[in-house]
Amino acid sequence: MHPGSKWTIVTLSRACDSDRCPRFFEALELLNARGQMADLDDGPQQTPLADVLVENTVLSLLPREKFDLIITHGLSGEYTSHLRHNETARAVLSLWKTGRLSSGQLWTFAYQDSGGSYLPKPLSNADIIVPLPQSIWEKKYEIITRVYGFGADSFEAKTTPRQEAFQRFVSDKNPVNPFKEQEQGK
Repeated sequence: MHPGSKWTIVTLSRACDSDRCPRFFEALELLNARGQMADLDDGPQQTPLADVLVENTVLSLLPREKFDLIITHGLSGEYTSHLRHNETARAVLSLWKTGRLSSGQLWTFAYQDSGGSYLPKPLSNADIIVPLPQSIWEKKYEIITRVYGFGADSFEAKTTPRQEAFQRFVSDKNPVNPFKEQEQGK
């Protein structure tokens, strides 16, 4: 929704995945974004990783600069709990709180699914809810289905939201919302 922004997107896993890695870079191109990948374990039997490893991996992927906004996974995940997503959210929040990641604001995705009993929906207390224009939703859906190859009946396609929901954390140093015109929440 903000094509003039200089987005940087990072993922902590799948750099050595011969299928997912090229798809990630194709998605970056479609979004006119830059990005990096690491290769932390993302398999089905995930063992918890040390906080310092996750934090150092995040820092290794990002340029050393101040960001206007950082967006990351929710502390409870975007949908049924995913260990790496939860660890990433904790690491990014810790890095931001301690100033090792510099940004006036940090937004975390804010969805719930009651332990997988229904498709994810925005948390009722989300700070920001942004309805996606049809064209933006279609582009997002295209990235999920065409670029990443998930079928229309897949969980990933079914959970492509028509609105984005976020919890907002604001720094005392720069409390301005960079996308205030999009905000509809609190």
